[in-house]
Amino acid sequence: QVQLVESGGGLVQAGGSLRLSCVASGSIFSINEVGWYRQAPGKQRELVASISTRGVTNYAESVTGRFTISRDDAKNTVYLQMNSLKLEDTGVYYCNLPYNPRSWGQGTQVTVSS
Repeated sequence: QVQLVESGGGLVQAGGSLRLSCVASGSIFSINEVGWYRQAPGKQRELVASISTRGVTNYAESVTGRFTISRDDAKNTVYLQMNSLKLEDTGVYYCNLPYNPRSWGQGTQVTVSS
């Protein structure tokens, strides 16, 4: 069973930056599109960014221009660089495979304060 482990979250002031990492226990990222999801308090989990095997990226409108997803297949790792953070970016962030989903990891908490 492949495990997904997210890290890099924390408490940051509005306007600040964080870089999230997601490591897979097996080599599944190199052959799959990978996404970062966010679950805000009281809301459903939503896909905020994804990256294809060819490196094509897509972003939710709410994060376009502020977040950047990237991948390092040699390290089985996907990153999410988050800049210009807003209060509404607060939530638990998870990674998974949009078209071949695995069990959800624990996620990493991001809290943006004013």
